[in-house]
Amino acid sequence: MTAIKHALQRDIFTPNDERLLSIVNVCKAGKKKKNCFLCATVTTERPVQVKVVKVKKSDKGDFYKRQIAWALRDLAVVDAKDAIKENPEFDLHFEKIYKWVASSTAEKNTFISCIWKLNQRYLRKKIDFVNVSSQLLEESVPSGENQSVAGGDEEAVDEYQELNAREEQDIEIMMEGCEYAISNAEAFAEKLSRELQVLDGANIQSIMASEKQVNILMQLLDEALKEVDQIELKLSSYEEMLQSVKEQMDQISESNHLIHLSNTNIVKLLSEIEFLVNHMDLAKGHIKALQEGDLASSRGIEACTNAADALLQCMNVALRPGHDMLLAVKQQQQRFSDLREHFARRLANHLNNVFVQQGHDQSSTLAQHSVELTLPNHHPFHRDLLRYAKLMEWLKSTDYAKYEGLTKNYMDYLSRLYEREIKDFFEVAKIKMTGTTKESKKFGLHGSSGKLTGSTSSLNKLSVQSSGSRRSQSSSLLDMGNMSASDLDVADRTKFDKIFEQVLSELEPLCLAEQDFISKFFKLQQHQSLPGTMTEAEDLDGGTPSRQHNSGVPLPVSSEKDMIRQMMTKIFRCIEPELNNLIALGDKIDSFNSLYMLVKMSHHVWTAQNVDPASFLSTTLGNVLVTVKRNFDKCISNQIRQMEEVKISKKSKVGILPFVAEFEEFAGLAESIFKNAERRGDLDKAYTKLIRGVFVNVEKVANESQKTPRDVVMMENFHHIFATLSRLKISCLEAEKKEAKQKYTDHLQSYVIYSLGQPLEKLNHFFEGVEARVAQGIREEEVSYQLAFNKQELRKVIKEYPGKEVKKGLDNLYKKVDKHLCEEENLLQVVWHSMQDEFIRQYKHFEGLIARCYPGSGVTMEFTIQDILDYCSSIAQSH
Repeated sequence: MTAIKHALQRDIFTPNDERLLSIVNVCKAGKKKKNCFLCATVTTERPVQVKVVKVKKSDKGDFYKRQIAWALRDLAVVDAKDAIKENPEFDLHFEKIYKWVASSTAEKNTFISCIWKLNQRYLRKKIDFVNVSSQLLEESVPSGENQSVAGGDEEAVDEYQELNAREEQDIEIMMEGCEYAISNAEAFAEKLSRELQVLDGANIQSIMASEKQVNILMQLLDEALKEVDQIELKLSSYEEMLQSVKEQMDQISESNHLIHLSNTNIVKLLSEIEFLVNHMDLAKGHIKALQEGDLASSRGIEACTNAADALLQCMNVALRPGHDMLLAVKQQQQRFSDLREHFARRLANHLNNVFVQQGHDQSSTLAQHSVELTLPNHHPFHRDLLRYAKLMEWLKSTDYAKYEGLTKNYMDYLSRLYEREIKDFFEVAKIKMTGTTKESKKFGLHGSSGKLTGSTSSLNKLSVQSSGSRRSQSSSLLDMGNMSASDLDVADRTKFDKIFEQVLSELEPLCLAEQDFISKFFKLQQHQSLPGTMTEAEDLDGGTPSRQHNSGVPLPVSSEKDMIRQMMTKIFRCIEPELNNLIALGDKIDSFNSLYMLVKMSHHVWTAQNVDPASFLSTTLGNVLVTVKRNFDKCISNQIRQMEEVKISKKSKVGILPFVAEFEEFAGLAESIFKNAERRGDLDKAYTKLIRGVFVNVEKVANESQKTPRDVVMMENFHHIFATLSRLKISCLEAEKKEAKQKYTDHLQSYVIYSLGQPLEKLNHFFEGVEARVAQGIREEEVSYQLAFNKQELRKVIKEYPGKEVKKGLDNLYKKVDKHLCEEENLLQVVWHSMQDEFIRQYKHFEGLIARCYPGSGVTMEFTIQDILDYCSSIAQSH
């Protein structure tokens, strides 16, 4: 252990100007045995610093390194674990507890003893030594009579002291003088002993020679002690005098402190009083404005607004702790509350009177709008009320109950006013839609004493038959070819479209202006909203939120948006039913009006949603759009049902079916209406349903037709459908257009082939038999040997159809085709030309069969292709 101690001193502590006093080999308790050394050190320079250093052997080599150091002044407790039994464990309490296990109990005790001595000598600090043997500590305690504690400690502590440079030099010189010091140590020691004795004798002689001087020095010391005693007496007297001065100065200092404390308190009190006066004093002008200010004039409103803001600032001032216990503050707060209550009551009464007066003033202007399709303008009233917007904001933050009452009263008065205006406006629209008084009575409207009233119930009681009267009349007139009726329908529909657009154009700015006014006047947020729906718990009919609010507590943004919607729903509660009634009337006048309404309503809904998708206008128009879309779907369903219910006459030819003509009318009208419309998808779906219904029911009617051949019904109607789709160029019906063309072509060919089988019936049957024999396997040149198909039979059949008979047969065929075809579609020449081509094809086919089956027989037809062309041309010209 000594060698390790010297190595640590040399390698680690000497470079840092430290001396190693004690060392203990330890490892941490409870962990793997990783040994290290705890060293107690002091610095060689003053002031002396005492440390406990942890030194650990390096992993990379056989040398030691300094790992961590603690100042001894930071040591709080030394716990030796057991004061009686030998136990190598001990704890050192620095900033945290370090648990160690020494290699031996003796090393632990030596290290703890050194720590105790260092504490006694350098720190005099209260370190608790727990579970340490008292005997271990007593060994280090000096006797009370011994005054050289420091010297004794120093000798005990300084077990090892290095030679300084001078000592090393002297030893080297001495050893050089005695060359045999290394080889003969005993001779060297004897020499040193003799020299030491010589030095001791010289010292004794010198001391004896200086005894006289010592006596003189002792006398001088006695005199110096007397002088010191006199000085101490004077110092004692001075100290007594200074003690009295100190007491006086302490009294003066305490007096100054009290004066300073008083001044500080006075300054603080003045600051508090100034704060209360500056922040809780309301000017007399403001008080007068709140009590007696004119709320009807602009100047008075401005004065009241400024006074209300000042009052609010005084009431909302943040009082410091203890202010609310002052009587003056309580009185001032009560005065402010009374002023607020008084002014809030005055303001609410005045605004209620303004609401009532506005209802009376606006009612007087209804007469001039009763004959015009316009709604009264509320802008002047909004402009006058907006002067009170800041006061309403003040009322909302100070007295929410009165603010809520004003909101309810405004909705009550305005809902009745708007209900009168909107109902009269819609009555005018209904009269203008239906036209004459006679027609008005037909649709359930009547006039009385110059004031328009509408019978909504009568509209609802109209039967399906009367509701479709104009459509059925229009259809029957169209079938009769009366174009004036069609023109009348177009004019009526255009008129309805303009009236409906004007109705929506009047309602939209009215609702937007009222919503904007409500937001500004009642200080409610309406922008930056997300689409939302009102819950069932919200009182839509009551007009005010069902939730309760404390006075002065503002609504959250989402609640304010809900409140705007509720107020608008209450004020304009009649708009949606009136619009639905107007839509029902338009649908009863003409079911095609649903097309106009769908386009117009879709456009206005799209516009409203771009402004605010959650607004009252957007929601209401969206609900009405659902009704319009339902009517549109109903119109399509009715047309399909009418197709299915079509009955054709058994005595007259079919021609173009009514529902085919109606589809043409519908498609033409729809394309003109839906040009650049937002809801084109609805029309495309309707087209698909209608065209499917048309296709199915054309085939149904063709199968049921008795007077007109099935192929003619299919050919004419599908030709008409193809022509309609080609003219209108409806992109979603391209497949149906191709299908219609294919059906028209197929049935034209079928009709032509069927009709041409009659003029040359026997010849057709003969050659069909020839083809059958060939199909059975008989060679073509051997067919003439068959008894029923020999050359004589062929000549016999050909002689029955000379050119004159063929022309007669073709003439009869032309007349028959003319009877089958209708004049509207003008397909006679097309069919006749196709028959001519088919007849020539058959002729060539017969000649080919004769050439192959009867070669060299010289048998030919009685007429030529040129004869056929001449016959067909002359027959067409003659008719």
